[in-house]
Amino acid sequence: VGPRDPSDRFTYWPVRIDRGGEVMAPGDPTDPVQFIDARDLAEWTIRMIEAKETGTYNATGPDKPLTVAELLHGIKAVTTAGAQFTWVPAEFLAQQNVRPWRDMPVWVPPTGGSTGFARRSMAKAVAKGLTHRPLAVTAKDTLDWAKTRTAEQQQALAEGRVAGMSAAREAEVLAAWRAGKPDAGSTGTKG
Repeated sequence: VGPRDPSDRFTYWPVRIDRGGEVMAPGDPTDPVQFIDARDLAEWTIRMIEAKETGTYNATGPDKPLTVAELLHGIKAVTTAGAQFTWVPAEFLAQQNVRPWRDMPVWVPPTGGSTGFARRSMAKAVAKGLTHRPLAVTAKDTLDWAKTRTAEQQQALAEGRVAGMSAAREAEVLAAWRAGKPDAGSTGTKG
């Protein structure tokens, strides 16, 4: 992930959170997530080549477990937007055809066949020198880069054509979530 990543897998979140307002947050706030800044991966790969190191490694991050709540709040900390998170359970998202990873990037519910998806150990890679820049740096650099993209690229991201979802689709799912809750006035856990 990071600046110049056209997949929008991570870029969706800094851009969406920077827009402010009610942000649909996926699953349980404690669900684990993993990602790596492409710059960290590139630097480590070069060091491994220079040292003539070989082997099989899980090169992801961060080096300490991270929850989806920590990810989203960490991204929010680098913006001045007044984003508020509404947590929507994975089961409800599935009923609404909201796909993990594609519609809610970085996140995959830790159930069934994806139980360990975001719990891979990168201890072997860290022992060989893999380092991770702070989330705040990756988030800010990614947001700054996203603002320099062409109008067409920014529109594609806003419409969820590559990753994430459009504002209209997000609002639709949030409205369905509120309508189906026993306390219709509540929008879930915000923060």
